[in-house]
Amino acid sequence: MNTPICPPDSSSTDLLFKPKQLRELVHGVPWLGELDENEVTSLLEDSELRALKTREWLFRQDAPAHWLYIVINGAVRLARSAGDGRLATIRCVERGGTLGELSMVSSAGVYLYSAEALRRTHVLAIPAQRCRDIMDRQPACRAEFMSRLALELTERLEDLALLTQADAMSRLVSYILRQLPAGRSKSPRVVRLSIPKRWLAAQLAMTPETLSRLLAKLRDGGVISIDRQRLVVLDEQKLRDAMLADD
Repeated sequence: MNTPICPPDSSSTDLLFKPKQLRELVHGVPWLGELDENEVTSLLEDSELRALKTREWLFRQDAPAHWLYIVINGAVRLARSAGDGRLATIRCVERGGTLGELSMVSSAGVYLYSAEALRRTHVLAIPAQRCRDIMDRQPACRAEFMSRLALELTERLEDLALLTQADAMSRLVSYILRQLPAGRSKSPRVVRLSIPKRWLAAQLAMTPETLSRLLAKLRDGGVISIDRQRLVVLDEQKLRDAMLADD
């Protein structure tokens, strides 16, 4: 790890991933944030960089979970197969997000969902066993890991409640609110809509046409403004009120 790392199939225009960047990426994972420099160095020495093409699967549901991944750039869709074989989009993960954490507590040792690159994507692959060893040695890391899993479970339960009980506008508004930066602010706040619209629509259990119509309704009502991938919340109270209105 003493020299810049570049994925084997990258061109000269691709981003060179330097040790400092990868260290920052690891420290950005909440339950790995307290590792000292020597521990991060050791972890990176056993890790790999992987490049994914658009629509390439990183791993499939029920495959042996030997790796935990951190997204360096790009975007990855998480999807779970139902009993009838159809794939349901769970959520999309971008830079700094982790993939495969749930498999760490799975007794079967398999991935509980599939992961597909939505565009050209690079990930850092960390051996799952190394992560388990870290949690065994460091109670603080294990406690933070479990705390993050509890948060993930809470968010998925909220998703389930919305999908089964709420209308399309409520699902959209709930998604936007959860993407807002933490804390209150008098100035407008920004949400990045960087994943393809069809996948965001799938995640919210609606058609792309319905998503476009609802975004237009919020825009025309002065609740939000949209400039390409930037959604600006102009009036957060009006946005919350939209959840109570009929779709």
